[in-house]
Amino acid sequence: MASETLCTSLKGKKICGENKVNEIHLRECQSCSYESHGKFHSMSGNGSTNLSRCLHKGSAQNLGPLSAMPNQLDLPSEIPVDRPISKQRMKHERDSTLQELYLQDEYDDEDDSDWEPVSPFIIKKWFCTNCTMPNFDDVCHCEVCGEDRECEFFRLGPSESPIQQEVKLAINSDGSHSHQDLCSKSRTVIGFDERMLLHTEVEMKSHPHPERPDRLKAIASSLAVAGIFPGKCYAIPAREITKEELLRVHTLDHIEAVQHTSHMLASYFTADTYANEHSASASRLAAGLCADLACTILSGSAKNGFAMVRPPGHHAGVAQAMGFCLHNNAAVASLAAQSAGAKKILIVDWDVHHGNGTQEIFEGNKSVLYISLHRHENGRFYPGTGAVDEVGSMDGEGFSVNIPWNCGGVGDKDYIFAFQHVVIPIALQFDPDITIVSAGFDAARGDPLGCCDVTPAGYAQMTHMLSSVSQGKLLVILEGGYNLRSISSSATAVVKVLLGENPSPQLNNNVPSKAGLQTILQVMEVQMKYWPILKPDFMMLQSQWNMVAAAIRDQIKRLAHPIGPVWWKWGSKQFIYKRVYGKPYWRRRLRFRVG
Repeated sequence: MASETLCTSLKGKKICGENKVNEIHLRECQSCSYESHGKFHSMSGNGSTNLSRCLHKGSAQNLGPLSAMPNQLDLPSEIPVDRPISKQRMKHERDSTLQELYLQDEYDDEDDSDWEPVSPFIIKKWFCTNCTMPNFDDVCHCEVCGEDRECEFFRLGPSESPIQQEVKLAINSDGSHSHQDLCSKSRTVIGFDERMLLHTEVEMKSHPHPERPDRLKAIASSLAVAGIFPGKCYAIPAREITKEELLRVHTLDHIEAVQHTSHMLASYFTADTYANEHSASASRLAAGLCADLACTILSGSAKNGFAMVRPPGHHAGVAQAMGFCLHNNAAVASLAAQSAGAKKILIVDWDVHHGNGTQEIFEGNKSVLYISLHRHENGRFYPGTGAVDEVGSMDGEGFSVNIPWNCGGVGDKDYIFAFQHVVIPIALQFDPDITIVSAGFDAARGDPLGCCDVTPAGYAQMTHMLSSVSQGKLLVILEGGYNLRSISSSATAVVKVLLGENPSPQLNNNVPSKAGLQTILQVMEVQMKYWPILKPDFMMLQSQWNMVAAAIRDQIKRLAHPIGPVWWKWGSKQFIYKRVYGKPYWRRRLRFRVG
């Protein structure tokens, strides 16, 4: 069975037009080597016809206008045998030219409801190494943080980190420090263990989990590049916290629930709080390092320290794990410091999320003052707690201070203004023996979850201000922060201040945003009942705000009831216009005393 047909391939931009023999299986034109896969069936016996009839040599004279078309000819490679062709269509095919068949909108009038595409339409995307946010496949830089798609800077394996080598050099087999000269050169200690990198999400989901081992790798890499650690700081040996120490913070059921995850490949406490077989050990190591760092600083063996630990802890309450947190590291460190002789402890939490777990643990304890600066938005921001009127309970009333921002985008000026007028005055009146910072860097600029605007210079300034409290005994514990570049640069800036470097002076004089000032005034109004030191500043700021608000209202009133037309502003009566309306209120510079 063979028939003489015309080759329909495009050779350059013209149809080949050579004769070829139509075999049953593979047909190849000898002139252009165009292969037509599939087969055309001869169906004259059952009243149907072969498509090659419409492409017979007799139609070659009608190819002139079609040869100039740039588009490729799309024809079906095979017609099923079991689909009969109507007589009307047979006549249409015999009378139509190749050009008419090519240009017609609908090729057949048969039911094609069972047609399926060869491949489904898939939107391809890639996830940023820096912030884990999804991006379309056709972009080369992350649309959230601007990171390059092929960035490999933070993809370091645990064996490539120089920190564990420093820990092994600094610690003998009996647990004592072998390099005492490190202590004489630096009084800043670092807590780290690479086994905490084994805590990771096993189940692969459509979106990478933001709390991932790369967070610690990024900080370790930044500290190493800056020559800080290894180099200017020394490490302490890591140990797992004991069950008895954890019972001072958490319930037995909670401790056993976390421990039970060591027998499971993957598990979840909440939808976003995962665990694997190494998570229980990692959380005990993190808590143990924080407890030992607090005791080391309190004893005077070190001046300050930085706990580079994960999983984070400030959301973990008395009996529950949540918000990526399993054990509350700051609470464990606080009670360890009390066991070592501390009478009063200050916890400052600048993570963008409220530390609901820490507040729950200490809300009735007047020996621990908890101050949190966080995004709240009237309870709409996770975890929804930390309103301005949450001040503690029973004996601990007044020892919980919440500074809840009511919008995103809060930056350095608002945070430092809050430190100057709320945090530092209360801390000085409280006079703690040691200060512990729950240092989440998710309020940093570029963080995908916090969406705020604090810079490394802002974190350095806050750390420097806290160094004036508790004789400089300061422990900084890592909490959140999910933009790798932001968290690494911010943590490095904080450690530099711990080593004695002065922060940039450009943030000394600052004016808060309108929303930030309103939040701070609300906090001062509530807290000055418990901390009288706030009253003078509150009265001064309140009077200044009343003056500004009155000027704004007056300007709005003038604009609402104009004396003359607006063109007086540019005409001969512009002097009268300026005297009546003055400068627009939004151009006036608002000044506040920040000293």
